[in-house]
Amino acid sequence: MQKILLALSLIFVVNLTVKAQNISDHAIGVRIAGGNGTGGEISYQKHLDNNNRLEVDLGIASEINDFKLTGTYQWLWSIEKQFNWYAGVGGGVVSASNFGVYGAGVVGLEYNFDAPIVASLDYRPELGFSGSFGFISNIGIAVRYQF
Repeated sequence: MQKILLALSLIFVVNLTVKAQNISDHAIGVRIAGGNGTGGEISYQKHLDNNNRLEVDLGIASEINDFKLTGTYQWLWSIEKQFNWYAGVGGGVVSASNFGVYGAGVVGLEYNFDAPIVASLDYRPELGFSGSFGFISNIGIAVRYQF
């Protein structure tokens, strides 16, 4: 019985990694978020491994000195041919009225078009550890060019 469970678990893990091999090497675009975030962010994604990537988002508020930099390590899984879901963890720094450091998580869905464009919808909660940055919960829509 243990051998059967081990074999099924191994097949499941291999299936996840095999199906999630359609991550582009690079993607750059914009992420527009609601909630208490900065609103618009420049977004960059870098492929790391079979189903892993790094995403870095830079948001600049009305004042050029006010910025928010978020980095998340993400795992990607395929739902269908061009439709994926992902989850990740990370953190960032913010300089609004005070300098702050925060932890972040992300979960989202994305669609890869036939053209080198990907669109995504995600939820990113953030919890501040220093400064006046508290808990922020935002939903974002992103469009990126893949290359």
